Amino acid sequence: MNQESELAANDEMRPEYDFSGGVRGKYYQAYMESSNVVILDPDVAEIFRDSASVNEALRLLAKIAKSVPAQ
Repeated sequence: MNQESELAANDEMRPEYDFSGGVRGKYYQAYMESSNVVILDPDVAEIFRDSASVNEALRLLAKIAKSVPAQ
């Protein structure tokens, strides 16, 4: 199998898909301004399975940090 036919075999785009009117990066700036994605390490993600548990833990940590006098 040559490289061109190999690429065609792996191509999942269907012929009926038409992106000719698409605009690259149309929502990029808005996404960057309103999104706050954080990637957790696997061991941490095992403990905090959803955003609610992460937020709860961080709020508690922030409360504890505020109550400790600065040195």
